[in-house]
Amino acid sequence: MTNGLGERWRRRGGRTVRLVLAFDDIMEFALALLSVPPDELEALGWSFADRKRLLDHFLRSGKAAQRVPRDALGQSLITLRLPRRDLAPLQRFARRELPKAASNAAMLDRVLRVLDDAA
Repeated sequence: MTNGLGERWRRRGGRTVRLVLAFDDIMEFALALLSVPPDELEALGWSFADRKRLLDHFLRSGKAAQRVPRDALGQSLITLRLPRRDLAPLQRFARRELPKAASNAAMLDRVLRVLDDAA
C-alpha cells in the first residue's frame, strides 16, 4: 500500500489557508485570472493547468454563494480554502497583473490585505 495518508495529503497541496473575501471581489479576481493571455502566463511561470487549478478555488465559492439571497450576494463574505502552495502564486499575480485588470483600487487593496494576512 504505497498511497499512504501523508502522500495523498502532500499531493492535494498539504496545509490549507482560509481567505475571506466579498463575493464581488472573488468574481473580479477570477475574471482577472481568466483575462491573462498565454504569453503573460509564461511570464508568471504558469501553465494553463496551473491557471485552471487556481480558478477552481474561486469557482468553488459559488456553492457557498448559492445559500445567500441575491440582493445581499455582492458584499457577502465567502470563505475560500486553498492549499498553502497556491498562496504565493496568487500573491504574485495580485501584485503583478491584478492592477491591470481591477476595476477599482479598493478591491485590489482588500485582496492584497487578505492574501498577505494568510501568508
